[in-house]
Amino acid sequence: MNPDIDIEMLRAVFQQQSTTMTARLIALLAGGALFAAVFEAVRRRKLREEFTPVWVTAAAAILLLSVSFDLLIWLTNLIGAWTPSSTVFFFGLVFLTAISLSYAIRLSTLSNQVKVIGQELSLLRARLEAEHRDSFPE
Repeated sequence: MNPDIDIEMLRAVFQQQSTTMTARLIALLAGGALFAAVFEAVRRRKLREEFTPVWVTAAAAILLLSVSFDLLIWLTNLIGAWTPSSTVFFFGLVFLTAISLSYAIRLSTLSNQVKVIGQELSLLRARLEAEHRDSFPE
């Protein structure tokens, strides 16, 4: 490794190179579009109100980080990443993993409920057929 290159100086260069206005504008538009999509989905009753805070928080985080690049640099330093884009991808991955886990739990619960309902339906059907046989003997 070249002794003239300081690791911290190289890290600072990486962090400052990511401050392009195009990337900030795209992030700002993405956050605004997510806000609009969430509110429209709630308005049309496609998204239940219980999920709204999660998605509004995600949109607010995108908007906040696109406006306050210093906050993104602070988060990047906090988690030890080298570039702000790595931080964005890391938190995006954490968010998607949490959402996937939430849906897996919900799917498991619903699967168990469907199984129980199917079993209860079978018992009710058997009872109804037995009563039907007793009422109308051959």
